[in-house]
Amino acid sequence: MPNNTPINKTDGNDFKVLALESSCDETAASIVHWQGDGKGAILSNIILSQTEEHAAFGGVVPEIAARAHVNAMDDVVRAALLEANLDFKSIDAIAATGGPGLNGGLLVATLTGKSLAKALHKPFYPVNHLEGHALTARLTDGIAFPYLLLLVSGGHTQILIVHGIGTYQRLATTIDDALGEAFDKTAKLLSLGHPGGPHVEKAALNGDGHRFPFPRPMQHHETLNLSLSGLKTAVRQAAEEIAPVSNQDISDICASFQEAVCDILQNRIERSFKLFNEEYPNLEKPVLVVAGGVAANKKIAERLEKLSIDSNFGLSKPPLNLCTDNAAMIAWAAAEHIAVGKQGDFSFIPRPRWPLDETADTLVGRGKRGAKV
Repeated sequence: MPNNTPINKTDGNDFKVLALESSCDETAASIVHWQGDGKGAILSNIILSQTEEHAAFGGVVPEIAARAHVNAMDDVVRAALLEANLDFKSIDAIAATGGPGLNGGLLVATLTGKSLAKALHKPFYPVNHLEGHALTARLTDGIAFPYLLLLVSGGHTQILIVHGIGTYQRLATTIDDALGEAFDKTAKLLSLGHPGGPHVEKAALNGDGHRFPFPRPMQHHETLNLSLSGLKTAVRQAAEEIAPVSNQDISDICASFQEAVCDILQNRIERSFKLFNEEYPNLEKPVLVVAGGVAANKKIAERLEKLSIDSNFGLSKPPLNLCTDNAAMIAWAAAEHIAVGKQGDFSFIPRPRWPLDETADTLVGRGKRGAKV
């Protein structure tokens, strides 16, 4: 029978986790070494991107992504073992992204992970992809609980309080498009290419961020939730009104769009700082953790850094290769759960919609892989 019991940690909390990630368009495998006392080391981190396969479509095609994961996963796992100079006998647990994400991709990671775990008689740990992002800063920067989290990626835009392992309080989410999705759609509208974030950022460098007065939706709404579909519509209308657009027009649109995004985020984070301080008034130096691929945007990063300094918050942003989809964050999240005695779960079924905060109200909208996010 497969081993579903917690790993025996009588050897000083020393164990290794092999994790698989295929929730969207990256096939990834990683081995993380838990060294005890909340410390860990990434022994390998292999990421195979499918960007070229999806570029012609202006976005990720689920069927193409799933087939690519099937074709690549075995090789990616072998590469992770080779990079770590380990064999399967050295692995203590297997983890895989169980959601949220594209169902076909989640099935690849989950079924491959379960098969490996059964064959090796090791426990299997399904991991919430969002929790991987949420906990990465503890691996890279040793951030202690509690902290405030801004999660900004292609599929998710959320602000949460991370109270501890498995305890997350959602303060805000998008009610329509995620931030990364808004960047992608803006880039597609302007024929800049996919993925859109880097293209929009590059075009904005030569643009006037004040030329187009794009809206800042829900700035004074009683909740902290975000709405980005109206901003996206305003971008389309601006481009149509001045068509045909010149290169300078495109740069100005991108710069104005980016400026609006920064203002929206600043508004929500300032209000979130206040709520966090009310929840934890005695923390000497509260911390804002920024995770997700959109965190790579330099304009956003600069705005958040200044805001954090002005508000007496520390700022933690993991390296870019650990902000985009990767398996190291999945291995680390599994290790965190193992360290507190959580059991493996071979009965797990992939959850394309899997919120971090299970108590949060379900919001109807698009652009959220987690739905009840």
